[in-house]
Amino acid sequence: MRLLLVEDDARLADGIATDLRQAGFAVDTATDGIDAEYLGRAQEYDAVILDLGLPGKPGLDVLRSWRESGLMMPVLILTARDSWTERVLGLKSGADDYLGKPFHFEELSARLDALLRRSLGRAAPELCVAGLRLDEERQYVRRVDGVEVELTGTEFRLLRYLMSHPDKLLSKSRLTEHVYEADRDRDSNVLEVYVRRLREKIGKEYIETRRGQGYLFRSRP
Repeated sequence: MRLLLVEDDARLADGIATDLRQAGFAVDTATDGIDAEYLGRAQEYDAVILDLGLPGKPGLDVLRSWRESGLMMPVLILTARDSWTERVLGLKSGADDYLGKPFHFEELSARLDALLRRSLGRAAPELCVAGLRLDEERQYVRRVDGVEVELTGTEFRLLRYLMSHPDKLLSKSRLTEHVYEADRDRDSNVLEVYVRRLREKIGKEYIETRRGQGYLFRSRP
């Protein structure tokens, strides 16, 4: 899953981004509203964490601009403002949730996970497909035979995205957009290496290659 974190406090942004990466997300960052608006239009994100008090362009204006352009990615607002009217205004402007500052990362993570589940039409907190169970906290996958297999960060991000979109043909470009940060490791050959590693760990029958099109994760291997 690829996230956009928009926060003008560089120290806070670095801390949040580090925690999110450790939780298995690819994270892009922006420190002002102008860059945030551009990135939100230029890239496809699974979710956005958006601070309201931004230089260049206020967070609410950025959010309204996205929504008016038809961009529907889930948006979690961060705000240091205590007024309930500000929170209501944010929700009416198109936000999906909000979190007041200061906060614990565990709450941010829980709210973010809930947003992502809802956006994918999944209510259950555990990701289970085709007998595989993905432990998103420990970044392990439990196979049908009960064996738990440890995943590297990239393997985890790739498998989570595949399992979140079962029976859907996903192009290599789409997978790289959602698995890697910025332009890091965005090479089809690298992706093929990680697909091969996943097949070795979970079984070859789960991930189907459609030559010239991409990959499909089978809900019934």
